[in-house]
Amino acid sequence: MRVIIVGGSALGINLARTLIRTGSEVILIERNPNRAKELSETLDCSVINAEGTRPDILEKAEIEKADAIVACTGHDQDNIIIGLIAKQFSVPEIIITTEDVQFMTVAKRLGFHHVVNSPPQTTSNSIFHTLRGGIDTIELSTMMRGGDVRFISVIAGKKFEGTELPPEITLPKYSVFIGLYRNDDFLLYTQNPVIKESDEIMIATRVEFVDKIYEIFKDDEKEEIP
Repeated sequence: MRVIIVGGSALGINLARTLIRTGSEVILIERNPNRAKELSETLDCSVINAEGTRPDILEKAEIEKADAIVACTGHDQDNIIIGLIAKQFSVPEIIITTEDVQFMTVAKRLGFHHVVNSPPQTTSNSIFHTLRGGIDTIELSTMMRGGDVRFISVIAGKKFEGTELPPEITLPKYSVFIGLYRNDDFLLYTQNPVIKESDEIMIATRVEFVDKIYEIFKDDEKEEIP
C-alpha cells in the first residue's frame, strides 16, 4: 500500500511508523524545514519539505499512484483542501483529521467518508485500521465526558524493552494505562504485558499531564513524539 501523509504531527508520525512496520510505502509531507529534516533522519520513508496544500507538491509525491492519503496537519481547513485535491486525483482512500466538530460536519457534506474527529494526540492505530477497511467515522471526542480528557499513544523505545507495563512504569496522577498494540494484537494492561521496542502504548490522562507522559517515554537518543 502506498500512503501519503501530510503533516508531521504526533499522529502523523505514529501512523507513519505503523505503516512502515507493516511494509507500506510512506511519503510524508511536512512544511516545517527543521521538522522535516529531523523526520527524514529518523523515519524510513520519503520526507518532502513543502506545503502539502499545493497541488504541484502532491504531484511531486506522485499522488496519482497513491492508494491512500491522510491529511493530518494542525489546520482543519488545510486538511479539507488536501482532501479535495486528492478527490481530483481519484485517490481511493482519503482520510481527513479535524479538531473542530464543525469542520467534521463540513467534511461529511463534501462527501468524505473517512473523517477523524479527535484530540491531536489520538492513537494512529484507529486510522491504520481505517485504511484496512475497519472504520469509517471516528469521533473519540464524543466518548469523553470531560473536555480535558485525552487518549494518547506513545511508541516504546529500546530502553523500555523487557519492562512490565504496570507496575514498573509510574504515570502521573489521573493517568492510567489502557493497554498496548503490538502489530495487530492488543494487550490489556491487566494482562501485565512485557513491553517490546516499538509497541504502541495507550494511555488515558488529563490534558495537563500529556507533556509529562511524553517526557517519561522520550527516547534517550531522540524524542519519539513532540
